[in-house]
This record gives sequence, structure tokens and C-alpha cells, in this order.
Amino acid sequence: MNTFGIGGSTIEAELNAITPKAHLVKPIQKEEFQSRIDKACLMMKDQNKQAMYLHAGTNLFYFTGMKWSSSERMVGALLFQNGDLHFIAPRFEKGTILDFMLINGEVNCWEEHESPYKLFVKILQSNNVVTGAILMDEATPFFVIDGITKVATSYSLENAKSITAGCRMIKSEAEIAIMQLAMDITLEVQKAVARILRVGISAKEIEDFIHEAHIKYGATAGSYFCIVLFGVDSSFPHGVKTPKNLEENEIVLVDTGCQIHNYISDITRTYIFGEADDLQKSIWSIEKETQQAAFDAAQLGNVCADIDDASRKVLESHKLGPDYDLPGLPHRTGHGIGLDIHEWPYIVRNDKTVIKQGMTFSNEPMICVPNKFGIRHEDHIYMTESGPKWFTEPMHSIEDPFGVSK
Repeated sequence: MNTFGIGGSTIEAELNAITPKAHLVKPIQKEEFQSRIDKACLMMKDQNKQAMYLHAGTNLFYFTGMKWSSSERMVGALLFQNGDLHFIAPRFEKGTILDFMLINGEVNCWEEHESPYKLFVKILQSNNVVTGAILMDEATPFFVIDGITKVATSYSLENAKSITAGCRMIKSEAEIAIMQLAMDITLEVQKAVARILRVGISAKEIEDFIHEAHIKYGATAGSYFCIVLFGVDSSFPHGVKTPKNLEENEIVLVDTGCQIHNYISDITRTYIFGEADDLQKSIWSIEKETQQAAFDAAQLGNVCADIDDASRKVLESHKLGPDYDLPGLPHRTGHGIGLDIHEWPYIVRNDKTVIKQGMTFSNEPMICVPNKFGIRHEDHIYMTESGPKWFTEPMHSIEDPFGVSK
């Protein structure tokens, strides 16, 4: 094969060569969680909003440091404009809530036969909020919204996205440092994947290897997700029901990531196993040009839509598309990333969010060629005071994706 860094190794050898890295960066500290609450309270004052509900899940964790999964029971917290924090939970969970608590707040409990929605109203009233708009975590399940609406007749419920997203979109230096390490680890796993490839290897074998490799690097939960596609399967952006085994001269697409201190990595690498034909080389090169155009458009003061527009202009110049037509780019150019793999801002035509320092998002303008293959270059960007920076450097070439020959 006229390729570099692809094949020639074994799963055992690559796993044995891994040295843990996750310990090289600290998790978010208590002081930063408190600063997030302080910022949210200032934004609430600016918007003249008295309280915001944070439901179990990402937003509750982001602001309070409490890791709690959403379920059929209402668990969350009310944050008041003055900074007071009131947790809401079933009484039998109180001890666990106190154990998980990082930012102090009063724990308000309901018994299994009681209404947590009436408790919600009682907390508001006891904090002198008797009417007006209450901001609700946009990820709050409908059953909670519905339950509150039926008993909170003197309040209106509004989307808290302006505050939740407004805070979470702008990453701190500590957040970016964690994400950088997660990206570095996943890139090393990607390199190892390329080295273990051989004719006949299954997607499942590679998925299992990726999972184990992430664990050995210190991402204790292993792979956060994993997509491994060969040949025609790669033309389906998020995979197929039954992935095929690898054959000679096929496109290889691997999309994976892990979590370090709750922050997520997400990298896709696409290259050839064997000899690339003219169409594969052409589409791969167009994809690289498109990804670079998107990077160049990611400038402070531009809007997210400008990045998506830049991608599609390049594709149309090569007679691909237009819009979402195939062969071409069937989805948005990218998505924000942080505690969630897909979060704000979204790199899509209708997103007019202004690009600011601290934003982090993917750059992945995939090109799908129906019934043949797909090419996705996915790296992520973080915005600095001087413009966009790569978390990981883009691929080098279709035969040498990791720049081994440089």
C-alpha cells in the first residue's frame, strides 16, 4: 500500500503502548461553579427575571456542580436573582443530594405521593416571588412543564436558553484546557486505529479497541460514542444498521470521542486503506478545501451562518450541492461542543449567533457521494482574542492522514 501510518500493527501492541494522560488536567473547581452562578444572576437582573429553574442534567451540573441524571421524578434547583439556590428532590433522595452537593443550597423535599409542582410554587412564594416570568431550563421534560403550568397559574414559564446557552457557549480557560486534553487523547486513539487496520477487520473490533484505548488513556467511561464505517457505508453520515468488514482500497471513516472531567472530544478521520482512485482523491481534497474555508470564516464578529455559507460556496464551486443536495453536504457544517456533544452555537444557515471569544465548535462539512462513499474531516475550533484556533490539526492527505511522512 502506498500509505503512511495505516496498517502494520496489532491491537495488543497499540494498547500496550498507551500511557495514561487524563490526570494531566484538573476538573472544574468549586470557585468556577460559583462564578457561573454569579454570572447567571447578573444576566437575570439585566433581563428583570426573578428566578430560573435548572433541571437534573447538564445545566444543573454546569451551574451547581451536582451530577444528577434526569428521570421520571422531578429533581432540580431554583436559582434566584440574589444567588439563593433551592434544590428540589424526593425526600428519600435528600441524603444523596446532600452528598452530591458542591454549591450549598436548601434542599426542599416532596414525598412520593405529593406534588413536586406545588412544592415548586411554594418555594417561589416563600422567596417573595408571587407572580411574573420564571425561566425554565430548556431541557426540562414536558411532564415537568405541564405539571407546573397546571398549578402555577400566577406565573408564566419562559425559556432560560438566553442564560443557559449564554453562559455555556463561552468557555473558560479551564474548560478549554480540559477539552484540549480530551481532543489530544482521541487524536492519539485515531492514529492507533489507522495502524491496526487490515483486510477483513470488522467495525466491531475497531469500536472495541477504541473503547479500551480511551480507558487506558484515563477516560474511565471509555468511548463516549463511536462510528466506524468502511466503503459505501461511509456515505451514511451516522452509520448503518450492519456495518461491513474492511476490504482493500476502501474509504475508512472513524468518528469517536471521550469524556474527561465531563467535557467531550469529537474527531472524525477519513482516509484510504489501499490505493485511492481519482474520485476518492478529488472528493477528499475538496473536503479539505471546504473545511479550511469554514475555518477562515470563523472570525470574531461574524455569525455562525457565515461559516456554513462559506462551506457551501466552496462545494458549489466544484458543482456539488447546492444546499443539501447530494453529492454534497447533507447537514450543517458544525455544532458547539462542551459538556454536551451537540450544544450551542450551531454552525448552520439560520443561526445568527455572533462569534465570540471562548466559543468552541466543530468544523465538519462532510461530502456524501451516494452509493459510493462519504468523506468527513472533523476537527474543532476554539475562538481566541485573535481569531480561530484548532484543537487538533486537520488531516494531511488521503494516503497520509496524520502527516507521518512530513
